[in-house]
Amino acid sequence: MTLRIYNTLTRKKEVFTPVEKGKVKMYVCGMTVYSDAHIGHARTYLAFDVVRRYFEYKGFDVFYVQNITDVDDKIIASANQRGEDPLEYSRRYTERCLEALDALGIRRADLYPKASETIPDMIKMIERIIEKGYGYVADGDVYFSVERFPEYGKLSNQRIEELEAGARIEPGEKKRNPLDFALWKKAKPGEPWWESPWGKGRPGWHIECSTMSSKYLGLPFDIHGGGMDLKFPHHENEIAQAEAATGKPFARYWMHVGLLTVNGEKMSKSLGNIINIKDLLERWDAEVIRFFFVQNHYRSPPDFSEKALQDAEKSLERIHRLKERLKKLSEREKNGSRGDEKGFLSSIEGFKEKFELAMDDDFNTPRALGVIFDFIGKTNKFLEETEEPASEVCRRALDTLVKLCNVLTLLQDESKQEVDLNEMLPLLEKYELETLEISSGMEALELLLKVREDARAKRDWKKADAIRDDLQRIGFEVEDTESGPRWRKKRVV
Repeated sequence: MTLRIYNTLTRKKEVFTPVEKGKVKMYVCGMTVYSDAHIGHARTYLAFDVVRRYFEYKGFDVFYVQNITDVDDKIIASANQRGEDPLEYSRRYTERCLEALDALGIRRADLYPKASETIPDMIKMIERIIEKGYGYVADGDVYFSVERFPEYGKLSNQRIEELEAGARIEPGEKKRNPLDFALWKKAKPGEPWWESPWGKGRPGWHIECSTMSSKYLGLPFDIHGGGMDLKFPHHENEIAQAEAATGKPFARYWMHVGLLTVNGEKMSKSLGNIINIKDLLERWDAEVIRFFFVQNHYRSPPDFSEKALQDAEKSLERIHRLKERLKKLSEREKNGSRGDEKGFLSSIEGFKEKFELAMDDDFNTPRALGVIFDFIGKTNKFLEETEEPASEVCRRALDTLVKLCNVLTLLQDESKQEVDLNEMLPLLEKYELETLEISSGMEALELLLKVREDARAKRDWKKADAIRDDLQRIGFEVEDTESGPRWRKKRVV
């Protein structure tokens, strides 16, 4: 099976061939940290987390770099508005943004270089661009001369002549051509600045990504990614800067994530429909949000809504129910069975192959999810038709389910099964249970479930139902089965 990626640069799917055998070097444009991380950020970084996970699943060694823009017009304006130092302000929001992505269950990149920490490298790249005739100085500002780079527009599939027709020079700019863009900005009052050969100032936005990706990944590297909105002009400018400075090809494969809409509308401040990750997690489980995203192909424009999350939660329930059922069966010591286990084991391998075929086709997560649900249906049928399924067969099925789901960021929430002792203590007191020997929330939950089972055995349905309802109220779903009660932590709205 061969992995094929849709390359924005060539506008077609291409067989993935790494620069270095067995390794993947990946750069994704990171956050500009002037406010809290929102669901648009989640959309992009979850998509590339899946890409990274699938490469690892296939045995690649992945090095993933994601920059932090901590020097920017928006940051300076927001910090000045609050009377804070811009760099201190951006440091605080960097932590807030990364912590929000952590809470959502998105794995961190291997490296997060900051713009403020790589300015000497940016200055060196700008110097090379000027030396090679692609840049010019204009009263302390430095600009890139687009007309000197004939391939400008190759990523966005636009011609320089067409772009020039719609471009204009803003007041205060000293460009020679409306398409030229800033490499270095002369310092203004109230802004942070650094010394440079052209005077005090700060870098333009585009130069940081060209510099960081080149510095930490070398050229060419394998994959450059980001949101569809960055394709032009940001990514187009990155290519021009890096290739003009080095004379080398920049990135081999360009991947762009489809933009998110909210209830059918573009997400924007003017519409007031920007949803912060932190606020969303107060109402929805992180895994439900991740499921919503992975059921959409990374290049598609998903529409976010409460109804979509409700549907995602229902679908996710099916995955968790099978996981819990298989876990219970795999822990038994029973080795014999009465069913077609060889046929079922063979079908497991078949599902793995179908999953890989889906993911090899430009990371087709909707199709991969479809394979997982087909596997769930096949497994449930096998368990219904098999009187005593062997524990090792159930373990194989469980391991496969978890492994495939992990690629899609699912079934990784072991923390969600943690039980807070403080949540349980009021219930222990309500049912007059001894708390001195209880040292963890899990012990408290198990005691409550045992008391409930005793009540059921005595046909004290009122007490049994009351315990179940109390647990439900604080977010624990209890299901009665022939082998005893099963529970799982659910979101609390």
